[in-house]
Amino acid sequence: MLAKDIMTREVVTVKAHDRVDEVARLLVDHKISGIPVIDEDRHVIGIVTEKDLIVKASELRVPFYVTLFDSIIFLENPIRFKNDLKKYTAVNVEDAMTEKVIVVEEDTEVSDVVKLMQNKRINRVPVVRQGQLVGIITRNDVIKSMVKGNG
Repeated sequence: MLAKDIMTREVVTVKAHDRVDEVARLLVDHKISGIPVIDEDRHVIGIVTEKDLIVKASELRVPFYVTLFDSIIFLENPIRFKNDLKKYTAVNVEDAMTEKVIVVEEDTEVSDVVKLMQNKRINRVPVVRQGQLVGIITRNDVIKSMVKGNG
């Protein structure tokens, strides 16, 4: 069985110049945890994951707050927080993405893809044909193929 037999063909993608708040919305809307970043020719140039966004967000100074009688009271300057939040949401994908992306060719054996995912501890692998993105394999795709009796 080959990667092309189990991959998801309808891949949600983003470009390097897209904003991270747009990526966050795509992750939530599509119930996925990572998105390949492609160039104009559909070459995979990175991947942006929930983890990448969380790491980037940790650079944002989050105000400390207390609750008093069911009200939230911020202890830092709310204007500064608003400005920091604007800076974060204006960040481009290229500033948050992981650039070293492991990809597989569509004719790669699924067993090799699974070993790769285990050894590298990755949750998704973009699938390419002649360097261009044609699909993605997630852990869920592997499980689905096992349930269907294809694994």
